[in-house]
Amino acid sequence: MQTNKNGLIYPWQDFLPPAATMQAVAKGVYWIRLPLPFALDHINVWLLEDEIEGQKGWTLVDTGVARPEVQALWEQLFESVFNGLPLLRIIATHMHPDHVGLAGWLAEKWQVPLWMSLSDYALACLWVNPASSEQMGASGGRAAAAHFARHGLVDPAAQEQIAQRSRYYPSLVMTLPRDFRRLLDGQCVMIGGRSWRCIAGYGHAPEHMALYCDSEQVLIAGDMVLPTISTNVSVFDYEPEANPLALYLDSLERYLDLPEQTLVLPSHGRPFQGLHWRIAQLKQHHQDRLAETLAACRQAGGCSAAQLVPILFKRQLDMHQLTFAMGEAIAHLHLLYFAGQVKRAVNDQGVYQFYSV
Repeated sequence: MQTNKNGLIYPWQDFLPPAATMQAVAKGVYWIRLPLPFALDHINVWLLEDEIEGQKGWTLVDTGVARPEVQALWEQLFESVFNGLPLLRIIATHMHPDHVGLAGWLAEKWQVPLWMSLSDYALACLWVNPASSEQMGASGGRAAAAHFARHGLVDPAAQEQIAQRSRYYPSLVMTLPRDFRRLLDGQCVMIGGRSWRCIAGYGHAPEHMALYCDSEQVLIAGDMVLPTISTNVSVFDYEPEANPLALYLDSLERYLDLPEQTLVLPSHGRPFQGLHWRIAQLKQHHQDRLAETLAACRQAGGCSAAQLVPILFKRQLDMHQLTFAMGEAIAHLHLLYFAGQVKRAVNDQGVYQFYSV
């Protein structure tokens, strides 16, 4: 029995796989749900039946974060669902901790390769080093605090909390393997005798890779297309003049050539159908937020990213959520700025203010 909510079809209704179990969702494709230590409390990872050079086993897409409780769940899964077969390879859709956190541990344990894009592999290798993370961590450290201060988040308590988060990334990601297998846009990877095409996406991560199997009409979407929330698209300190929202919206167009009935396997939320409808919803969501952003910039004195946050996010935010909200507020301002719809200036307090043209 399927359920239809907000224009999307959920083939498994409200079902969620219990811990240390898996649910078949397509031929040779299984859904595993792992806990996360955030308000967004889970990630979906995908186990695919495979055979490489005559060896039957499994390909895993994404890994969960490097936490003892997640490692313990994996040890249970090895016993309960692997059926005595080995892990043959790991694919990471991108470099965020919930997707690549345990890739190094799993690769070493099973002596298997990690497959991901070059951009995300390189940045993950850089950030997992505590010294590098201190200098350019996306959501914490002195550089991140200074970046957000330039955009109006000057509260001393918030500044100190952000500065203290310098080891956020290495606390959730184990050292990656010293070598990897590169995924490229349009590349086809044979998994279990079926071809999966890589579709690169930008804006959320440097070079996110979704995987599409045409014979089964299944899309492992990673974070690019989620059913109930919009993926975070942020400007962070390591690329302060980025325009990621434009990249993200352009990337969504790349999924429109897939069939509407495609089964979408997202990293968060439940598998669904209604891909084109969901893309239209996501685009409209950002158009609405951009309209709110432009209206805020028309006010006397313009608008900083910190002033925009409560307009875009009408709920209480913890510090983890606030850093991503700040990054997303800047992303909306930057799209309008680079499109020539707003201008910016640094005020007397050294904060970027954005004004309508």
